[in-house]
Amino acid sequence: MTSGYTLPVFACASAVAALHWLRHRQPLQVASIDLITPAQTADIPVEQVAGLSENMALAITRSDPGDNLDLTKNTPVWALVSWSPGAGEQVTIQGGEGIGKQLNADNQAAIYGYARRLLQENLSRLLAPAEKITVTIILPEGRSLAVRTSNAAFGVVEGLSLLGTTGISQPLSTPEQLETFRTQLQQQASSFNSLVFCIGENGLDLARKIGINPEKLVKTANWLGPMLVEADRLGVKEILLFGYHGKLMKLAGGIFHTHHHLADGRREILAAHCALAGLSQEDIEIVFHSPTAEAALKHLRTLDSATGSDWVNQVYNAIAETIDARCQEYMQSHSSTGQAMTVCGSILFDRDRKIIVKSKTACNLIGNLC
Repeated sequence: MTSGYTLPVFACASAVAALHWLRHRQPLQVASIDLITPAQTADIPVEQVAGLSENMALAITRSDPGDNLDLTKNTPVWALVSWSPGAGEQVTIQGGEGIGKQLNADNQAAIYGYARRLLQENLSRLLAPAEKITVTIILPEGRSLAVRTSNAAFGVVEGLSLLGTTGISQPLSTPEQLETFRTQLQQQASSFNSLVFCIGENGLDLARKIGINPEKLVKTANWLGPMLVEADRLGVKEILLFGYHGKLMKLAGGIFHTHHHLADGRREILAAHCALAGLSQEDIEIVFHSPTAEAALKHLRTLDSATGSDWVNQVYNAIAETIDARCQEYMQSHSSTGQAMTVCGSILFDRDRKIIVKSKTACNLIGNLC
């Protein structure tokens, strides 16, 4: 499988090419980008560069995630760069058309930590100390592509995110990627007895923000079952599952590969736990027929607000405890000894990246992970 690069790398390459035109009045055919993570350089072909004025230039690259089944494959990535007089940041980064807006952050552009660092570090090296630029990233197809993602579930609307922790594009569902994840897990298991499993970039990002040691974070994508079994085989003592509730709750139903194309029992799992908690039949039916897990959670929160009840805590605590129990059962059923050695806890967060619930085991584990 041929590896490619993540979307932030192409945004950075376009910006470098536009800045090169402003400085030299010549197009750049290939932009060399320091990926930072990993510590290597990527040579990105530049498709087009245009000077729009004496102080502004536009450059275009085209996303290439390699052999990965990524919806951004071949999509154009524009960067508009202009000189910025006066005080302020040396490199100001903003989102243009096709870059999503964060509803839970006053509609700020969905350009996250790694992407900002990549742009800041690569561009600042090309500037004199007193020089300042403004960089606007544009994804002409971003708005239309966004409707095919789960961005809205995380409060990002009207476009795509520049999200990620690395410059190398990683397929999330191929068997080859599972082997890569296993190899990474083996390396981390040799150094730590306690690890945190995150399905995707949102979990990784939030885990860092709440103080979890980045070296203990493990990306699993949808391969939670095989990764749990591997952790148990390697003798990892503690695993904290840290994920979006719409994904992680699938484990409470015994679904250990969480890609929606394979299985999706979220509404059944939620409705069952609501029934066990004693919710009325009318409200159980509303939960069951909710179009998303987020909509069901919103209904429970509305009930709590209107009646002073505690349905969110009751239902989600039960789901978290069920996740922990099902994980233990799953690892035990796949263990050569018939007994799982790894203890699992779970933390679930919502689309606003706010934690909904921590299981009892998770509360006990968290101190070993920061």
